[in-house]
Amino acid sequence: MGFVLANLRLAELVAIVNINKAFYDDFVAYLRENGYKTSQDLVNEKSDEKAKTVISGFLRRKSEVELLDGVGKPYANSQARWYFLAWILRDAPAQRLGPLLAHVPGETPEARKAHLLNEVRKFVAPLFPEFESWTWPSISEVMLARLEGSRRALKGGLFEGIVRRCLRTVLKEHAIHLSVSEKEVRIHDETYDVQVSGPHRSILIPVKTRETMGGGHAMLFTRDIDKSISVAEKNGYTCLPIVIAESWGGDLKSLKSENFIFIQVNPNQVAKIEPLLIERLQKLIPLFKDLAKR
Repeated sequence: MGFVLANLRLAELVAIVNINKAFYDDFVAYLRENGYKTSQDLVNEKSDEKAKTVISGFLRRKSEVELLDGVGKPYANSQARWYFLAWILRDAPAQRLGPLLAHVPGETPEARKAHLLNEVRKFVAPLFPEFESWTWPSISEVMLARLEGSRRALKGGLFEGIVRRCLRTVLKEHAIHLSVSEKEVRIHDETYDVQVSGPHRSILIPVKTRETMGGGHAMLFTRDIDKSISVAEKNGYTCLPIVIAESWGGDLKSLKSENFIFIQVNPNQVAKIEPLLIERLQKLIPLFKDLAKR
């Protein structure tokens, strides 16, 4: 199988960022309606009250322009505006600012967000005094980094959904009556993305994806799979690892699990994964039939 040399993830993210420029342009238009020529003018605003009023207005603003997440799906309007302002101010809206909202003044969620964003604005203004730091080329780099983090989290959920859908398709085709969990399962400190349950036993499925090639992370990736298998089997479960990786230095046959699925495809090639996964699951029909025995 030929390797994909192009950085597909980067290409997809850049395409999303380019679409999101319309959201930035709408923000700049809003600022001009409120007397600011550039986003830096808002950042350097001396009046707290005026800045908070403008920030609150943008949080409430309604427009047809959408902000897309790391896999190209639009954020809800209120979330989009909160995330966008936090990104522009070089901060993390969910991981860092979100927990702080409960501790800042304001009678409404919007008022608290405006207060917090204004405090961040005053902090970062002297850190980025250059005009270029507040123009689209710089903001797009910040957005690219933030969307990459969001993409990793969202892609995990995407693959879990693909595995569940493929499992149900194969089980229905062969009239095998098993339950496929809607949510992940946690055993001690290990998380399993899918649980397939029969009358007396269950199979736990960790879904592991890897985009990069070789290096020390490959060893950690292998250890992570091995640990998932060990914890599952020590607690009386069968483990079925599903590994999606274009190139990986590990050896699944050396692991303790008798059953596994290895799809040698770059995880960014989502369209190729589903038919290959169904093909591999078809080969495990005896395992699923045995699990369904009463």
